[in-house]
Amino acid sequence: MHPHAQDLWRGPRWALAILLALLGMVGPFSIDTYLPAFPAISNALGATPVQMQQTLSAYLFAFAFMTLFHGSLSDSFGRRPVVLCGLAVFTLASMGCALSQSIGQLVAFRALQGLSAGAGIVVSRAVIRDIFPPTQAQRVMSQVTIFFGVAPAIAPMVGGWVSVHLGWHSVFWFLTGVGVLLWFANWRLLPETLPPQGRQPMHLGHLLRGYWELGTSPRFLLLALASGVPFNGMFLYVLSAPAFLGDLLGLAPTQFFWFFMTTIAGIMGGAWVSGRLAGRIPPKRQIRHGFLIMFAMAVLNLCANLLFKAHPAWAMWPIGVFSFGWALMVPVVTLLVLDLYPQRRGMASSLQAFVGSTANGLVAGVVAPLVMHSTVLLATASLLMMCVGLLSWIYLHHRWPEIGRTAAHA
Repeated sequence: MHPHAQDLWRGPRWALAILLALLGMVGPFSIDTYLPAFPAISNALGATPVQMQQTLSAYLFAFAFMTLFHGSLSDSFGRRPVVLCGLAVFTLASMGCALSQSIGQLVAFRALQGLSAGAGIVVSRAVIRDIFPPTQAQRVMSQVTIFFGVAPAIAPMVGGWVSVHLGWHSVFWFLTGVGVLLWFANWRLLPETLPPQGRQPMHLGHLLRGYWELGTSPRFLLLALASGVPFNGMFLYVLSAPAFLGDLLGLAPTQFFWFFMTTIAGIMGGAWVSGRLAGRIPPKRQIRHGFLIMFAMAVLNLCANLLFKAHPAWAMWPIGVFSFGWALMVPVVTLLVLDLYPQRRGMASSLQAFVGSTANGLVAGVVAPLVMHSTVLLATASLLMMCVGLLSWIYLHHRWPEIGRTAAHA
């Protein structure tokens, strides 16, 4: 923690949580907001479906690659410079997307968006742990999760409305405006939470040793898998929303909001309960509760879709309850990741985000297209991805039972 942490943020915790959550929402908004505009962009730029998919793939791969470095840069240069530079580049890249005259230009600027968009979510996690002791950090992380979890659900609705009424260019002008507002808000409000004496040397050998230390740590990798992969049990349905809701459940686009509201309610509820439980029960017990809820819902969802034809009356709420379980446990797991290597919290956050964003990219580019036209396949894939996280946690729990037994002390 910063030696003068109590003086860095004098406002209410929820205000800082909103600021950091908005930083974390840049990535999901950049992915999901422009998806409803795919047909309009394709027609305007004469792009094939494969080329349109490249605009998404370029962003996702660039995002995953650069998340490896945002945290390390913040460990060396401080949290504020990395956040502000990331937002500045993101704003310029969004402007470039809006002004693109060819699909090649759009792909290039989408890649630049991806390189910059991850700075907020990576650095914001380190900022929380820089300022707050474990119990308070869990409460703030839970508040951040409430707002961050809303982004994947509302972004397609915002993008759909904007693109229909104002044209596809306006989606990227909207993201440009978001970048400008966030830059000024963070320039004015975000404190520097990493003191000079806590910064790491910025040279290749030191960085490589750090990456090797974390990348070969079974505890770190298992925690990263436990936090990053289960999210896709829910995210898969968001990515597949047009096929799942429209083709399989027969809902009109104006009715899609029921699914997104169910998911948002689950995330907000789980994150709220997570914050209320901070300091009251051991971290590992809270993680266990979250995984039990996700496992029960994923199995129930699969059994229901095997036995019955999917119907809107029941097919959406298991994903909402699943989201509740995910939001209940993920703030705790994230803090355990950051506290494994207190001197390299930025790098740990980077690598954790890399694992999660790589999983998101594989689900978006490979899994979702294969399973989105069958409710049984969707439920099966959701269960399998949740099990990756569950098995990682179970092995970690038995191999290192002391992890999560009590919260860290600094």
